[in-house]
Amino acid sequence: MAQERVGLAERMEVHQVAVYVGAMVTGALVGWAAPGIAPGLEHAVNPVLGALLFVTFLQVPAAELLRSLRDGRFLAAVLVVNFLVVPLVVAAMFVLLPADQAVRIGVLLVLLCPCIDYVIVFSGLAGGSGRRLLAATPLLLVAQMMLLPGFLYLFMGAELAEIVEAGPFVEAFLVLIVIPLTLAWTVQAWAARRPAGRRTAQAAGTTMVPLMAATLLTVVASQVPKTGGSLGDVAAVVPFYAAFLVIMAFAGLAVARLLRLAAPAARAVIFTGATRNSLVVLPLALALPDRFAAAGAVVVTQTLVEVVGMVVYVRVVPRLVPARRSPRTA
Repeated sequence: MAQERVGLAERMEVHQVAVYVGAMVTGALVGWAAPGIAPGLEHAVNPVLGALLFVTFLQVPAAELLRSLRDGRFLAAVLVVNFLVVPLVVAAMFVLLPADQAVRIGVLLVLLCPCIDYVIVFSGLAGGSGRRLLAATPLLLVAQMMLLPGFLYLFMGAELAEIVEAGPFVEAFLVLIVIPLTLAWTVQAWAARRPAGRRTAQAAGTTMVPLMAATLLTVVASQVPKTGGSLGDVAAVVPFYAAFLVIMAFAGLAVARLLRLAAPAARAVIFTGATRNSLVVLPLALALPDRFAAAGAVVVTQTLVEVVGMVVYVRVVPRLVPARRSPRTA
């Protein structure tokens, strides 16, 4: 029975992109067919995502994470791409967005916040350094918590910047970083001392793809019922999200080359610049006043576009950054 579970997990890992797309399609169908369950599913998003990040953190030993934090050039590249280049790209696109304030604030929330979860999975599929991205995860979340209010003020003025509460971000940091990371390190310590711990860690590792699929299905199903009254405005942001993915592929590549990063690190930088924190900022969008109800659907739409874009990225990024042309510096 255990071998069957491992075999199924391996098959799901091989076909994980198809599993993720299927999960989103299923979520859209569930949300359309049973809109009454959406409020309950919204409450399930953070627990499912927290479980996913626990399994993600479990894959890399604590000592490796701490060593990766000393990788100054990689961390500099990650910060420059996400908090200098991305805001400049968003500023160039902002004037072309639909005039609806809910749509605009939804776009800003999602594009200004770098991903901390499935970026590690997709970067790894393309040969990027998941270890470095894992180490950067707490730093990225703290930095976006601190910088997002200022960015919103610059783009939308004091009145709209103040409606975004810090509470959901603090909750996200605790639920999605502190608790999963503490649990992961605890299980790693247990696994180092006891066979039962090793078996538990191995079993948890096989749940990565199912948990990612469950997270995507839950998020999409919870938000599809909200798109009805604003479908036109939501659809209008799709080209902007697609353009963002194209632009950030080359912007991330430029920063990686400037800092002379080797192929795995350079690929990771490209992925972190392109992937956004839609699953974590969704609670922020949902906490907005009723007149901004469309913001949540705008955030989820970015997820749909991004996952399709990641299928392309997994194939294209290794060609943009071939291993044989890596610089001599790591």
